[in-house]
Amino acid sequence: MTVPVHGLPPMLRERLDVTPVPPALKGPRGRVVMSASYNGSGQLVSLGGVSDINAASELVGKVLLARIDDLPEGFERHDVDALLGREVVDSNMGALGSVAEVMVGHANDVWVVRGPYGEVLIPVVDAVVDELVEDGPIRVTIPSGLIEGA
Repeated sequence: MTVPVHGLPPMLRERLDVTPVPPALKGPRGRVVMSASYNGSGQLVSLGGVSDINAASELVGKVLLARIDDLPEGFERHDVDALLGREVVDSNMGALGSVAEVMVGHANDVWVVRGPYGEVLIPVVDAVVDELVEDGPIRVTIPSGLIEGA
């Protein structure tokens, strides 16, 4: 059973290359996800080369790392560490403030943005988030009525 960290959604999928950390001193360091199914609290995962309970028990408590390029599209919308403090700019209203918190939800995440309009809750959906580049402000188009008096 694997559990996502840092508020991320489950991202393991079949044929994804992962590296358990800390790595084993002997034997293969990399593994391939053979199967992954979500059960509500985590993912039940089968890794290539892990064929018995002894091999599986050696992975307990380890973190599975994957290359960023191999993660699902839109991964950066859920990366709490990279989002906190980022400036958010609306296409009509200008600067809204910066991301102070990321609320993880079942349907979508919500960014808590604090700035000149107070605390604004922005749903993280394609219809709202226009552009999320590595550097610079996050560009959004918030629905009318989301901010009182604006």
